[in-house]
Amino acid sequence: MAAAEGHVDLLPGFQTQQVPTDGATIHVRTAGSGPPLLLLHGFPQTNVIWHKIAPELAKRFTVVAPDLRGYGFSSKPPDGEHHSGYSKRAMLLDQIAVMRRFGFERFAVVGHDRGGRVAWRLATEQPGSVSRAVILDIVPRPYANVTRAFATAYFHWFFLIQPAPFPERLIEGAPEAFLRRFLPPPAITPDAFAEYVRALQQPGTAHGMCEDYRAGASIDEAHDEETKDRRVTCPLLVLWGEQSIVGRFYEPLQLWQQLATDVRGRSLPGGHSLPEELPEEVLAEIIGFIPG
Repeated sequence: MAAAEGHVDLLPGFQTQQVPTDGATIHVRTAGSGPPLLLLHGFPQTNVIWHKIAPELAKRFTVVAPDLRGYGFSSKPPDGEHHSGYSKRAMLLDQIAVMRRFGFERFAVVGHDRGGRVAWRLATEQPGSVSRAVILDIVPRPYANVTRAFATAYFHWFFLIQPAPFPERLIEGAPEAFLRRFLPPPAITPDAFAEYVRALQQPGTAHGMCEDYRAGASIDEAHDEETKDRRVTCPLLVLWGEQSIVGRFYEPLQLWQQLATDVRGRSLPGGHSLPEELPEEVLAEIIGFIPG
């Protein structure tokens, strides 16, 4: 993919495709050969979050790195009733369609932040599709355990769900300042930050991100309730930053062990954006857990 003027392609050698799904068009970067590996980014990023580890992963796997619907260079579909257009159920169906487009019915998945929530719902609702899953720096159903300290640290959870267009207008008025609150240097390189700014400036991206969180506080909660008695059976690796909000406020492994039958994991000496803060450690964990 040729980078736009003034911007650097941080995934050189990766092919670019636009994959139509039921209700969206997903922007995807792919490279490599071998067993399929789906990489799902989180807020407020894009598939660029994997730029420090994806080239190495592509030496062992067929790497598929999409932008989630509503984010980056994927389409921004209608909100749907009760924000269903941005539910994790809708997002997981995008990923099933993407992987089938490349000929894969069953695959491993790594999800960070919001992508981790998509990965979790994917493993919950489509267990035959997921061979192994890696979840980075989230816990399940955090709205059920909100404290004042958590709400202060994760203020955006409550800001982004405010009715449109209030948060969208504020974000679009100062996109760089908004992103810098979540993506500090030096882990987030200048080139990566520039790409995140460029992605946020795409029409509809601020709204798509807000809809993701509005869905998370409404229809996703309903879907979690529907499947509360299911336990994920594929092997699950949970990693979190010891300095992140997740690491400081929760016992992540204990929470995930309540919802899956085969869970392992540990903290890493970093914050939230583990693939960019600690790429070597994250790469080693993925390679050690998912057969190449």
